[in-house]
Amino acid sequence: MTTSQYRRPRTGELAWRATDLTQEDGALRTAWPRSVPAPAPWDLDGATGAGVRVCVLDSGVQPDHPLVGGLTAAHAVAAGPDGRPGVVEDDFGDAHGHGTACAGLVRSLAPECELTSLRVLGAESSCTGETLLTGLGWAVEQGFDVVNVSLSTTKTELRDALYDLADRAYFGGTVLVAAASNRRIESFPWRFSSVLSVGSHDLPDPRRVLYNPRPPVEFFARGTNVLAAWAGGGTRVCDGNSFAAAHVTGLCALLLSHHPGLTPFQVKSMLHLMAANVVVE
Repeated sequence: MTTSQYRRPRTGELAWRATDLTQEDGALRTAWPRSVPAPAPWDLDGATGAGVRVCVLDSGVQPDHPLVGGLTAAHAVAAGPDGRPGVVEDDFGDAHGHGTACAGLVRSLAPECELTSLRVLGAESSCTGETLLTGLGWAVEQGFDVVNVSLSTTKTELRDALYDLADRAYFGGTVLVAAASNRRIESFPWRFSSVLSVGSHDLPDPRRVLYNPRPPVEFFARGTNVLAAWAGGGTRVCDGNSFAAAHVTGLCALLLSHHPGLTPFQVKSMLHLMAANVVVE
């Protein structure tokens, strides 16, 4: 195909949510042989996520929340003596509640994963571009198996730096699970093909993943009427792609605990084969 023949799909042709698809749109068939064990790892007894290092890049996590079950470590991006941001140990907890919700959902699926909190969001659930780059750069350098990024930015001046970080993660063996924006806009890093981008469906099964035949959002997971942990020790009913991404992060932890050493490409491939709407012939 020559460059002149390429037509970028219009936004209206893309599927941001599972409800954008008809039943016919969502039924996918593939001749790719199933080369992974059946049933899926998350359907096996004893699937716990043990040995998998997961980082939740968010507003922090309340470590003593009963639905979180403790953290391996907690860090935050903070200004140093020179005014420049750096990553420090953190005992503040959660500045908003969003991070605790995501961490609790990850733990609900992968209760024995090694969970690290990295606080980049403040009480208003926002952060500067420099904070986001510093936090994500640190998470990639640490070599986590999975990093949950339930946030994004529309700032195009950050695009190239985030793109480079996403590529470093992809080639370094770290799966970046990124929530698509809840609005029909382009934002980053979920928009990059090197990350595992997630939108939401309204089905009740937290282990049900759908593959999207009309990207850039690649997968759909439960993100509607989700009962999630919240800062303060209680719970909240949540909606949004953030919570769908957290479910996929937990499933990735289960995959990697059963198949250590999978590359991000292989994790994506296995999720595709195990998606409920993909029929392997």
